[in-house]
Amino acid sequence: MNPVPNAVRAGLSRGWIEFKNSFANVGEVLGGYLLTPALFLAIAVFSADSTVEGGRTPLSAFLMTTGVTMLLLMLGTVTIAQVIGSEREDGTLLRARVAPNGMLGYTVAKSWHLLTMAVVSLALMLLPGLLFVDGFAVQGVSGAITLVWVCLLTLLALAPIGAIVGAVLSNPRTGVGLLMLPVLGLTGISGVLFPITWMPGWLQTVAQVFPAYWAGLGVRAAVLPEADAVLELAGSWRLPQVAVVLALWAVVGFAVAQWVLRRMARGTSGSRVQEAREKAIQRGY
Repeated sequence: MNPVPNAVRAGLSRGWIEFKNSFANVGEVLGGYLLTPALFLAIAVFSADSTVEGGRTPLSAFLMTTGVTMLLLMLGTVTIAQVIGSEREDGTLLRARVAPNGMLGYTVAKSWHLLTMAVVSLALMLLPGLLFVDGFAVQGVSGAITLVWVCLLTLLALAPIGAIVGAVLSNPRTGVGLLMLPVLGLTGISGVLFPITWMPGWLQTVAQVFPAYWAGLGVRAAVLPEADAVLELAGSWRLPQVAVVLALWAVVGFAVAQWVLRRMARGTSGSRVQEAREKAIQRGY
């Protein structure tokens, strides 16, 4: 039998098992799936009487787009970095490297696990927002299609970044916490928390280099009315540019992540894994 399809099937099976196991722990379900949607929904409901300055959409609807975008950013960077770093430390990556087509199966498993997590997390964010938040509505069939491809491209653009960070961090638990600082910083300047036109010109330029700005722009295009595009830099949603920039980050990031992961895997040995385990025990994990 062809080993490549076998590796893909094994990866899909493993990713599905990991996804189902994520529901085994009540604390993980509450913190990983329900906390963020509940938080943003509560904030949005309390902001229902306000509108975004310069636009007609309720502030609550804009805040829901913030929640969706931040959820994508966290899944694609922090979650991936934590998984890669932990599994490098416990020897999972080493076992994948020595198995036939093991890295292919590992990549498929992680990708499938991330996708299934994203679907559930986004559903828990979007469905209550669409039902209870005024002005937050998918803009027809084209808006639904836009939301799907923007979310997929965003995850593809961000996941390599998370993988690279997880591969190079010496202490995945501390390092992943520190990773949240630049993620939150980019979120702050990228028009996710408030319209980017409020930012100085040089920060607007910096923000457009990174995928966070384009992810937020695409999400807003899918769920906010066309009239609110006036709050954007070019006065439009610029969806072709959203697709191009996110796709470029995905392609370049994938190439760099593959190189980093292979280099990291070649430098990993059983003795190093055991040493990492002992250090983790000493840190109290």
